[in-house]
Amino acid sequence: MQKQFVIIGIGRFGSSLARTLTNMGYDVLAIDSNVERVQNFTSEVTHVVEADATEPETLKALGIGNFDVAVVAIGDCIQASILVTVLLKDLGVKKVVAKAINDLHGRVLEKVGADKVVYPERDMGIRIAHQLISTNVLDQIELSSDFSVQEVLAPPKLIDKTLKELDLRPRFGVSVMAIKRGGEILVNPGADDTVKARDVLVVLGSNVELARFEEEYHE
Repeated sequence: MQKQFVIIGIGRFGSSLARTLTNMGYDVLAIDSNVERVQNFTSEVTHVVEADATEPETLKALGIGNFDVAVVAIGDCIQASILVTVLLKDLGVKKVVAKAINDLHGRVLEKVGADKVVYPERDMGIRIAHQLISTNVLDQIELSSDFSVQEVLAPPKLIDKTLKELDLRPRFGVSVMAIKRGGEILVNPGADDTVKARDVLVVLGSNVELARFEEEYHE
């Protein structure tokens, strides 16, 4: 059965997340206490409801406990986000993802039961910083505080060389997971595969190793 998502709070982060999941074909319920936001979002997701998510009876009436994943995307009201996280866990939601605005907020959310804490503003800042310091890094996804996956436009020094010749894993500790070439994706490329001009390398490694790799081939 396909997963069902509930997004609580449809500000910039919540609305983007809800819209993306809906476009991917998932069933999404969006909840917000702001009437104007709800009215403007009616055509964006499967269901959208104006409600106060800090009220336990309201969540019960909406059948929140039946959802597979709940995302607490409430803005700057730390108290409300913590309370809603507790209520969602009490109602039996399988996985609760909560947005935090700082590390202290995130630690509290973890203490009260959040299965995953995300820091969209901080993580976006990290991603943009990497793009600013390197002309080759197209995107970065943090897997943890130490490891990331990057999409890197192949630097000139790598072009027309095989992965074996480049020897990236022994030299930098980074692994090439895939090569994007035009509309095609070569998954788990072999040692004899050659890097071509305009290839995008999908590389995995620790943030320290990726930074060394970027510095070596920065143009």
